Amino acid sequence: MRENDGRKLDHRTLEALRLRAVEQVAQGAHPEDVAAALGMHRKTVYGWLAKARSGGREALAAKPLPGRPSKLSGAQMRRIYDLVIGSDPRQLEFEFALWTREMIRELIRREFGVALSAVSVGRMLKGLGLSAQRPLWRAWQADPEKVAAWKDTEYRQIAAQAAKAGATIYFSDEASVRSDYHAGTTWAPVGKTPVVRSTGARFSVNMISAVSAKGALRFSIVEGTLTSAKFIDFGKRLLHDAPGPVFLILDGHPVHRSKAVSALAASTCGQLRLFRIPSYSPQLNPDEWVWKNIKHDRVGRTSVSGPDQFKALAVKALRRLQRMPHIVRGSSQTPTWPTSPRPPDHNPPELRVDLPKSSFVVRAARRVACPAAAP
Repeated sequence: MRENDGRKLDHRTLEALRLRAVEQVAQGAHPEDVAAALGMHRKTVYGWLAKARSGGREALAAKPLPGRPSKLSGAQMRRIYDLVIGSDPRQLEFEFALWTREMIRELIRREFGVALSAVSVGRMLKGLGLSAQRPLWRAWQADPEKVAAWKDTEYRQIAAQAAKAGATIYFSDEASVRSDYHAGTTWAPVGKTPVVRSTGARFSVNMISAVSAKGALRFSIVEGTLTSAKFIDFGKRLLHDAPGPVFLILDGHPVHRSKAVSALAASTCGQLRLFRIPSYSPQLNPDEWVWKNIKHDRVGRTSVSGPDQFKALAVKALRRLQRMPHIVRGSSQTPTWPTSPRPPDHNPPELRVDLPKSSFVVRAARRVACPAAAP
């Protein structure tokens, strides 16, 4: 429908246009010229002229809208709108934290004593410009002031230091996906729930990755529980594959705060530096989006047959993202704050798993004369 389509106009406005069109034709204007000037189809204007000839001006008058009048006034609907977008349902003595049509139906009954069906409530919400959406969950323990200060001040200081040192900034996180995690929808006949065959066994794949705001992605599959030793191994490989120093931003996981991990960073003489995001603030870590893409958008939509195939699916999904840095960079969770540049041709397909322990020492020694570089 084009922008100037007459069907977008209300009935009173259309009545005025009909009368104006008939008057202009009566004064000698050509009907097709009038139609073009009003943004109407020529057949529409000819139809108005035919009605005027047979029924006079009364035939062009706006007719009452069909259907029952709304049970709620404009002020009452504004009140409902303000309550829905401005209140937590629990503040209004509801059990759940998410609004549903039934809850809003009950709210209308409480506030105004008006009974509406769930369908009518849904139609009203749509008319108010509201839609059902999946919300973002945030921990109530998070400190909004610390989050804002980290984004506006602390991270900018980290970025400035990285630019000065020629370092690459990475955000790192760990995740696990289980074989019984399923996501997505499929088409099927109405009223007949489709069935997808998959394994009933339960097993998982543990992963760790690091992502930069430029879209570079590094990952490794972790066998068993993540420990300080496994994270240190990942940190060594990350530093080995980087063209310069690495600034690694982490959350408050106990492994990240361990003495062994801190000792690793200290042993590199500034080649590996660790930073922390505020507590309970996963939205600051773009690596969280990587796990959403892997688990919800890829692995969760496949049929799993066994542990080896499940692991292969996770690795395939991660490698796919590695080949598509623009997807990672363009994700809604990727920070848009300034970051240090990175050579575009330095994009190894995966962190090497056969890294000799001595190679980390040699690489660090070539960068700086650090007597404490030994792991």
